[in-house]
Amino acid sequence: MARSRGQALTTALELAALVRAGEASPVELVERAIARSEGANPRLNFLVTECYLQAVEAARGHLPEGPFTGVPMLIKDLTDTAGVRTTYSSRAFADHVPDVDAAVVRRLKRAGFVVIGKSNTPEFGITAVTESELNGACRNPWDLERTPGGSSGGAGAAVAAGVLPLAHGSDGGGSIRIPASCCGLFGIKPSRGRVSPAPLVSGSLELGQSGPLATSVRDAAAFLDVVAGYEPGDAHWAPPPPRSFLEECDIAPGRLRIAFTAEPPLPYPVDPAVETVARDAARALEALGHDVVEATPPWGDDRMLHLFAFLWQLTPALYPVRDESQLMPLNRYLAERARAASSVEFARAVSALQSAARRIVTFWNDVDVVLTPGLAKLPVRVGWVFEPDDPWEQFRRGGEFTPFTPVVNVTGQPAAMIPFGVVDGLPVGVQLIGGPAGEATLFRLAAQLEAAHPWSGRRSPSQ
Repeated sequence: MARSRGQALTTALELAALVRAGEASPVELVERAIARSEGANPRLNFLVTECYLQAVEAARGHLPEGPFTGVPMLIKDLTDTAGVRTTYSSRAFADHVPDVDAAVVRRLKRAGFVVIGKSNTPEFGITAVTESELNGACRNPWDLERTPGGSSGGAGAAVAAGVLPLAHGSDGGGSIRIPASCCGLFGIKPSRGRVSPAPLVSGSLELGQSGPLATSVRDAAAFLDVVAGYEPGDAHWAPPPPRSFLEECDIAPGRLRIAFTAEPPLPYPVDPAVETVARDAARALEALGHDVVEATPPWGDDRMLHLFAFLWQLTPALYPVRDESQLMPLNRYLAERARAASSVEFARAVSALQSAARRIVTFWNDVDVVLTPGLAKLPVRVGWVFEPDDPWEQFRRGGEFTPFTPVVNVTGQPAAMIPFGVVDGLPVGVQLIGGPAGEATLFRLAAQLEAAHPWSGRRSPSQ
């Protein structure tokens, strides 16, 4: 591995191995990441706050001994970082500096990661693209006119550009999986309760979970190993796995029962080219020895978007904003809707979504994994979501782009995005949805697919 000392490595685990072997120092790794960030960010705008001086100082000091000691990391700007500006990409919080780290940040630092900055996100993470009035539009390294997705678009762009092999994201309606598909990366939304939202809570259904965007399945598994676990007072707690997720990557998945569907939970049309990539993935899984059938879970009717909106509109309403004129029109609109809705309407929406989740999850009694297209479209143009003036149409456009992702935030199941194709020079991912607390199966299957159909050689033009 010494030959790679002067260049970026593919995986974060390899970087950590160099540090353990004494072939590279944490300071070297951090300074190289900073140099790559400074070179790429003017074109891509993935970084909204840098903490380079603090990062170098931390790297020179005594870092915890963990699986990622000395490896640089970006934290999504929705997640609090002590002493480092956290804006939630909102003008209302342009100067906000938290006093404490979120639990997930504390766990990442304990694993030895060195935080070099905060990655771009839409205001409050509200939509499927990474564009805001405060921090501007983040761009896709594969095509600068296209979105890297959202809301973890800054993380996706940074990893796809080769700045880092791994970055932190969060997923409340697809926000890890969407940029993973748009940027040609592996990403996984963990099960509800797998990663604590402490010190915050994310509602009675706890839609959001922190997780990784990565160039490799093993990096993502090791990332989840270090951030997973209970924090005092958590309302949801996924059962601890019998072994590490990194170990699962070395275990053959066996012959799995896999259902393929191109029918999205939100009834929007799917680009035929995107569907073709998903069908290719289904054939690849069949060739690996799995039983693949075409069958669709009982997604339900077209009310899902409106029911989901009852939960989603609470997000901007719950931020302590003194002057809502500082918010973008979409968030002002959603906050107004939230205040106008009665507690009875909200409770009915939650109950209806919980009932839908029970019905949908029963489908996994007969299958191990469901395969779907990742998105309904290729990465859309920057600005596309906000072309309509009507905020509801902007919200609906997000659903039109990403009709396959929000359902598993409602059901609480884990879901992974696998890079599987390139169409018109743009990456296309496919989604694997596991059963409840079924991350182990997803990591085994994803590692098998990665070995049979490697994606590490696919590079964006920015690399």
